Amino acid sequence: MAPTRNSPMMDGINAHKFQKPTVFETHTVEDNLLLSLRDDRSVFATLFAKTDHAARAIVGRHPVSGGEIVWDRDPIHRLRADKRASLGLASVPQGREIFPLLTVRENLETGFARLPKDERTIPAEVFDLFPVLQEMLGRRGGDLSGGQQQQLAIGRALVTRPSLLVLDEPTEGIQPSIIKDIGRAIDYLRRRGDIAILLVEQYFEFARDLADRFYVMDRGEIVMQGKRNEMVEADVRRSLSV
Repeated sequence: MAPTRNSPMMDGINAHKFQKPTVFETHTVEDNLLLSLRDDRSVFATLFAKTDHAARAIVGRHPVSGGEIVWDRDPIHRLRADKRASLGLASVPQGREIFPLLTVRENLETGFARLPKDERTIPAEVFDLFPVLQEMLGRRGGDLSGGQQQQLAIGRALVTRPSLLVLDEPTEGIQPSIIKDIGRAIDYLRRRGDIAILLVEQYFEFARDLADRFYVMDRGEIVMQGKRNEMVEADVRRSLSV
């Protein structure tokens, strides 16, 4: 089924990559409507009250029980996670999932897998955004603090030169100073305008300040949505506190 701009529901995840990055329509995971997005801006935030699997499903790390995922007009819901990564989908998973026994440099270089040999370099912007990573290139990932590991996970995703960056609760368990650093990095990428960002987050102020659109989800179902300037904070906070 071709997506339409006014469709309130469609049976599947539909993402279309235009000059301005990605657009999502809707998808179902475990038979629940999860997300409906259609915009040409570069940052999207999902604020949710109950845990869901939206971020993991999009990048191929959670099964989709119905519908489909369409990227650049091609269905990808049957592709493995590594195949989706080769198409430009990058994930910063909840819990970071860096390699504790590899050095910071080696962790970053794992992002080379999808790149041609002549592009296998760590972009300078990774160190511009997170200077601590350059200072700790020889240190093992497991020796970093939780906040530093989160910066490493984001840096690793950026090494892949993604078209879509999916961040799954990047502020969870992170100290306030590093949350600010992560927020500045996302804002930089947002203003640069060549990466679509899906931010799944429970920290209201963090997501509010970065998002172009917001979606409040409860057990996989959207219960509130809109543009940032349409947000009624009291209503959103009430939904998140249930």
